[in-house]
Amino acid sequence: MKLALVAGERVDAFAGARGECPSCRSEVIAKCGSHRIWHWAHLGILDCDAWAEPETEWHRAWKNCFPAEFQEFIQHDQVTGERHIADVRTSHGLVFEFQHSHLDPKERVARERFYGNMVWVVDCTRLKGDYPRLLKGKDGLRPIINGHFLTPFPEECFPKMWLNCTVPVIFDFRGLDHGASSDPYKNTLWYLLPGRAEGNAVIVGLSPEQFVSVAPTRAELISKDTVANFAQVIRERAEQNARQSFQPLGGITAGPRRRTPRF
Repeated sequence: MKLALVAGERVDAFAGARGECPSCRSEVIAKCGSHRIWHWAHLGILDCDAWAEPETEWHRAWKNCFPAEFQEFIQHDQVTGERHIADVRTSHGLVFEFQHSHLDPKERVARERFYGNMVWVVDCTRLKGDYPRLLKGKDGLRPIINGHFLTPFPEECFPKMWLNCTVPVIFDFRGLDHGASSDPYKNTLWYLLPGRAEGNAVIVGLSPEQFVSVAPTRAELISKDTVANFAQVIRERAEQNARQSFQPLGGITAGPRRRTPRF
């Protein structure tokens, strides 16, 4: 936990401090050692949120890109009574969950169902094979328009466990390396939209600066209609190509020629 209540104010952990958990109101103490990032821990009990995980520097750095009032937002289901603490929730109701460690697929699905309007941000520096996979498969990303890409084989570029989420996923291959780099693939945040456009994954390349500036300003980072719009374009192009492949030959209609829609 990054923030706890001390004298009624949400503050970061500091040496020797005690505070109150904003969610369950139990006592927490500041953990300010040299091996782990400074944080608050519940006193004598497990964390009140079953989804809580130890934070890495990467995790904390992303949270700090947003105003403190957006961080560690307590989301409460009034019907079921279920309560969880979102990493970030903007004033437009958009939740961001920053994920470094391995996540059980059942918990991933549960989080998506609970938060609803959310985006995953995944640290792709944890496993050594993630970035080499992107470099090997990058030629399969077909650029379309304005930083949008299509690929029928997203597993050739991105971690398989995140490819069928019901919410968008951002793949971050930079980690904490924010220095100047000539590698555009590492410097790009790869935003995978849920669903498929006629069998193609729709991916948008964002700069970290674009993400941080746009994320707080809208309820959807990128419209969910984007996938459906691309699917419609693909169908229209396929129909157009099919019509063009039929040519009258002396009163006989030629059979269709096999063609791949081009964009």
